[in-house]
Amino acid sequence: MQVILGTKIGMTQIIGEDGVVTPVTILQAGPCTVTQIKTVDTDGYNAVQVGYGQGKNLSKSVTGHVKKAGENINPKVLKEFRVEELPEGMKLGDTLTVESFKLGDKVAVTGTSKGKGYAGTVKRWNFNESRNTHGFKGNIRRVGSIGSMYPQKVWKGKKMPGRMGHDQVTVKNLVVAYIDVENNLIGLKGAVPGPKKGIVSVEGKE
Repeated sequence: MQVILGTKIGMTQIIGEDGVVTPVTILQAGPCTVTQIKTVDTDGYNAVQVGYGQGKNLSKSVTGHVKKAGENINPKVLKEFRVEELPEGMKLGDTLTVESFKLGDKVAVTGTSKGKGYAGTVKRWNFNESRNTHGFKGNIRRVGSIGSMYPQKVWKGKKMPGRMGHDQVTVKNLVVAYIDVENNLIGLKGAVPGPKKGIVSVEGKE
């Protein structure tokens, strides 16, 4: 089962034997613990819930939930992965590591993008600035007209200033370019959403 949670460390580059430089993002991936297994009979669908990291001050409900998987399990993050078929022999308390991945695999990475705060339309939607010509006074980066005389309203979805970033982003078809099983490291070709130390999930296609 090719699923794992990890922490984004940063980007670097790998130089191959042919001299080609490959930009990679290094993730501290796993080890993750299986905390719950859902089946079609009990829950209506197949899924595996995994925990990652060391959490602090967990609520009693979460502590009681993960206690079924074993003692001294205090995950910082819990995430559920839906699967078509459950892996044979999987049980509560099993450990998932980067060993399930191999070089060349294509994976989908989901993370929370960097928050940019309140941003204007030039930065948020790539609007052009107004022409600073003769007779023009004011801010050349403002929105301009947001409607017309009819229908005398602003349409839903109108691109305007607002909060930018801090959204869930999934990047698909990233290639596994580096694996270090001993140190639980995995390197993916290209960029991964989110800041350094951000939590990401990696899901492959078996």
